[in-house]
Amino acid sequence: MGEVVRLEVEGGVGTIRLDRPPMNAIDEALTVELREAALEAGLRDDVRAVVLWGGEKVFAAGADIKMMAGMSPAEAKPMIAALQDTFSVVEEIPKVTIAAINGVALGGGCELAMCADLRFAAEDSRLGQPEIKLGIIPGAGGTQRLPRLVGPARARDIIYSGRMVPAEEALAIGLVDSVHPAAEVYERAVEAAQAYAEGPTAALRAAKVAITWGGRTDLRTGLVIEREAFVDLFATEDQKEGMAAFVEKRPPGFRGR
Repeated sequence: MGEVVRLEVEGGVGTIRLDRPPMNAIDEALTVELREAALEAGLRDDVRAVVLWGGEKVFAAGADIKMMAGMSPAEAKPMIAALQDTFSVVEEIPKVTIAAINGVALGGGCELAMCADLRFAAEDSRLGQPEIKLGIIPGAGGTQRLPRLVGPARARDIIYSGRMVPAEEALAIGLVDSVHPAAEVYERAVEAAQAYAEGPTAALRAAKVAITWGGRTDLRTGLVIEREAFVDLFATEDQKEGMAAFVEKRPPGFRGR
């Protein structure tokens, strides 16, 4: 178990918990431990869905500015490359992932939240990419993932202005998927994750691969990715069970195999 990031597992759901008070600022240690937790969550059979959570007060306020302030380009490059790599590992966890956002998700925190499949936000939460106010730009995926979520025009507004986006606006533009009372965000995320954990996890994994990688290429190539993922599922127990349950008019009992 890491000192600032830990993986807690219960009922098929693995919670990757950021715990670097007061703001979960992302430094080198957190980056390393986050990568380790994401890899472990992806490999463990008892983890069938994942929740990313920073606690009741804050999701993550971004990169540690004190760490970055005096960096030269030669020092900044490996730092941001490591962070990009870690966030890609999080994004590619082969299970459904949900970010439970309390407080703020700013800069690297917003970029981390965008790596999840779904984002559940507190009513009073705020998201944003304020890097422009520091004389830099988002470097851990903000200029790439944000336009893919909300469209280029809205992404330009958010990145160029550096403003904070309230939860309700974030919901309206597609930056988050649902908004809940602050005290319920984590619980709702876990409930949703448990539903996915009880489902056909091989099919969910295949859907995630097809959507993620297909969306990064042309339609024809995407269709090939979809086709191959579809065919491979006919070797799974869950496909046999799901179709048998349909024919027999009963609820399926998926086992994740």
